[in-house]
Amino acid sequence: MELETIPGVGEKTARSLAALDDPEQALRTGDVAALAQAPGITQGRAARIARGAIRREHDDPGGFLATDRAREIYREVLSLCKDRTVTAYGAQRLETIYPSPCRSRIEEVQRFAREALERDPDPAVLEALKGVEPLETGGDVQVRERCLATTDAERYTAAREAIPELSVEVVEDAQGLAELARGYSTVIALDEAFAGVTVEGDVQVRPDALENPADVVPERSLAFFARNRDSLRAAISVHRNADLETDCDLDALEDGLSRVDGDGTVAGDEELDRLATAIDDLDAAVGAGESVANDHLRQAIREQDVTIEGSDLLSLVEQGAGVDSLLSRELADEYAAAVEAARKHLIDALDLDAGEAELARRAFGDEPTFPVERDEGTVSRLREELTATKERRGARLKRDLAADLADRRESAEGLVRSALELDVELAIARFARDFECTMPEFIGEESDGSTSANADNRGEKGGFKIDGGRSPLLSEPLEEIEPVDYDVAGVALLSGVNSGGKTSTLDLVASVVVLAHMGLPVPADRVRLERFDDLHYHAKTQGTLDAGAFESTVQQFAGLADGGEGSLVLVDELESITEPGASAKIIAGILEALSENGATAVFVSHLAGEIREMAAYDVTVDGIEAVGLVDGELEVNRSPIKDHLARSTPELIVEKLADESEAVFYDRLLEKFE
Repeated sequence: MELETIPGVGEKTARSLAALDDPEQALRTGDVAALAQAPGITQGRAARIARGAIRREHDDPGGFLATDRAREIYREVLSLCKDRTVTAYGAQRLETIYPSPCRSRIEEVQRFAREALERDPDPAVLEALKGVEPLETGGDVQVRERCLATTDAERYTAAREAIPELSVEVVEDAQGLAELARGYSTVIALDEAFAGVTVEGDVQVRPDALENPADVVPERSLAFFARNRDSLRAAISVHRNADLETDCDLDALEDGLSRVDGDGTVAGDEELDRLATAIDDLDAAVGAGESVANDHLRQAIREQDVTIEGSDLLSLVEQGAGVDSLLSRELADEYAAAVEAARKHLIDALDLDAGEAELARRAFGDEPTFPVERDEGTVSRLREELTATKERRGARLKRDLAADLADRRESAEGLVRSALELDVELAIARFARDFECTMPEFIGEESDGSTSANADNRGEKGGFKIDGGRSPLLSEPLEEIEPVDYDVAGVALLSGVNSGGKTSTLDLVASVVVLAHMGLPVPADRVRLERFDDLHYHAKTQGTLDAGAFESTVQQFAGLADGGEGSLVLVDELESITEPGASAKIIAGILEALSENGATAVFVSHLAGEIREMAAYDVTVDGIEAVGLVDGELEVNRSPIKDHLARSTPELIVEKLADESEAVFYDRLLEKFE
């Protein structure tokens, strides 16, 4: 696939997409999450790119939504679906579903939607979805306690490229390795020449290290699971609650995640925790050991009567002896007991093993001093020993865990993708349930995608037929909306009283047509419709247009008149563009042209009678009839009556007055409406 052939993808964007493992698969499936992992590509941008790729795949010319109002209807019905997503991904993924005139694209989404309608929006699943986010794959990992070593300049360059997480050092000989080993917990020598060399410290000779970077730097694999731990756990919960099929071992993945901390370190290992605690508490434990020893000595000195003869004192002074000598001579046993108490406290406080304890004992010397003080060199060596032991154990645990989780990465990624796609399906299912939707039928095209007998590409009879439709754009609760039945084949005028529901009927038709061409369920009991090429919906204008705007409006209809076959044209009170007399003539001419071209159109107008008289053919006039006035409010039958010019509100009011009064005046006015 040539990425630059996708609408909206230039050279720079193509380079970013090429960095993905499989950009073609992501584009083909509309995988917004995968596309958004490309450098510099946001989720919104990814959705637009996916939409462009889909259009190219289905040879979709675009432009189905031919007017501002048509585009508004699309954004409104799309928002109703997006409002029912849980994840940000789900909302962006729905942006790839758009109204199309292409049969292949419509059927592709219909298959997805039919499966979605089988989903159960279980509250537990929706709650679990709140924690699912697209996986993060980027992010630098730096490991400071380990390094690579080589004597070769070319291997040095290769190592830096293959394993950027570790420092790479150039050494000349074994002495250089020994020096590195004093500064790093682990040194990995890349040259086979170092095999058999004995160096103090953890030095590993691994000539194949660059071929198996995961073994050398397991943090690379663990970082992925650490960054995405919460999302993966949420995805596991989604699959369990929704009972989704997966090739991922959920229990094993969950167990692996429980052993990864948020910073990529291994969690849940008691020995590693012991070492980490010992390192953190070392200074405090040594200080406490000093206090234990000194408190013991102070108490012993207070309780001990020390007698020194003059000759002995003179001898000690002449020899330059001080308190230490006195302690050694008079309180040797008490000093030994004090130091032993300090050593025991240090070993117990840090929970040291036998080897560590042996080194820890040397932190307090046998030579009597007061106050008792630590041997800083020994404490430093103990810290280094504990740290090295911890790092070696941590590295081994990381390698083992990384090896276990690395095999699960692909299935884990699929786990999250499935959960995110489920959010899209559930949004469609929730929309369909909230508005009592059904899948529409395209005239001449069977539900299995085949074409019915004796029907061409556009069907045996054009237009649309809506049974029990409820506009999703109305603010009233669904149960309070009166179902509307309406069908049009060809061109029709729609008449009716003010506030009778004419504009709402147009909105219903537009919503149904847009959703159907998106491949989604529609808010009605049943819908059959033609597969239209485009939708032209002209909203009601506010006030009379000036000459320039009037000219522009007429020019728009001129284009439809010349090539409107396959179009659906919805127009709300076009007569407001100019004077009523001229409007009736213009609308009549537009209807004639659209009828000749085979377009489907509904024009809402209060001038239906006048337009019908001026038209050169028998224009169909449908009416939303007001049954009457009840307490000053119109009572309306919302479903248009076919071939019926609806009465106006003034006529109803005059009729009501005539019925309530014997005055001849009202009867004379009523005759004017006949």
